Amino acid sequence: MNKLLMSLLLTLGVTTAVQAAGDAAAGQNKVAMCGACHGADGNSMMPNFPKLAGQGERYLLKQMLDIKSGARPVVEMTGMLDALNEQDLADIAAYFASQKASVGMADAQHVERGQALYRGGKLEDGMPACTGCHAPDGAGIATAAYPRLSGQHAAYIAKQLTDFREGNRTNDGETMIMRSIAAKLSNKDIEALSSYIQGLH
Repeated sequence: MNKLLMSLLLTLGVTTAVQAAGDAAAGQNKVAMCGACHGADGNSMMPNFPKLAGQGERYLLKQMLDIKSGARPVVEMTGMLDALNEQDLADIAAYFASQKASVGMADAQHVERGQALYRGGKLEDGMPACTGCHAPDGAGIATAAYPRLSGQHAAYIAKQLTDFREGNRTNDGETMIMRSIAAKLSNKDIEALSSYIQGLH
């Protein structure tokens, strides 16, 4: 079995440990503070803040738990989750997961390269296509806690890919799937891929 496939399977096993049992209705009453940056319905208007609407519930819960514990440092989120318990976070995750995500537009000059990377990877460098974990339409795989990318802000995607590449974001598990993939992306690759993802739906 090839090393990348084994890494994917191991990560799947690791991510299944987080179980979201959130209540979307309860979550709606807990997101007032979140709305300032992420939008009341999770569709952030600011490109540096991620859209949370339609994101997988398990993925959202994992990210909030990682941010709260310090496993994923996000300066803008410092202290924001401290007063919330795991049920609160599960409820918030359920609420945002239940919202309809808005779509974006790709820059035409990046579509061809971005699409080639997203759908075909860089096989000569051992980098798989993004579709394997994030689906052809960018919907992600919610049951595996693989995030939805479709329509996400290009600026946010570019920062995350760069942070994974530079080792500034490390909460992709011991298998380091995103870090190993991002390490194979140049700045131009990241720019093209991020723009393509923003327009993907």
